[in-house]
Amino acid sequence: MLTTIRNAGVRPQYCYAAGLASIALSYGSYFASRNKTGDSKAQSDRWGIFVGHWAPTFFALGNALKLDEMD
Repeated sequence: MLTTIRNAGVRPQYCYAAGLASIALSYGSYFASRNKTGDSKAQSDRWGIFVGHWAPTFFALGNALKLDEMD
């Protein structure tokens, strides 16, 4: 699977950048939700948590691709 991802042009640096972007989007969503009232605030909080869970996956994929490059 890593070979397929690497052959598609995905580099470890892209995965690390996507992980950092996920963290930034999570914070942005959280702070945007603080100004909302009602159910939309809870939904925004959940969206921020959901996006924040992507970061470890992107970082792990970046590490896997980096290790695959070293072999």
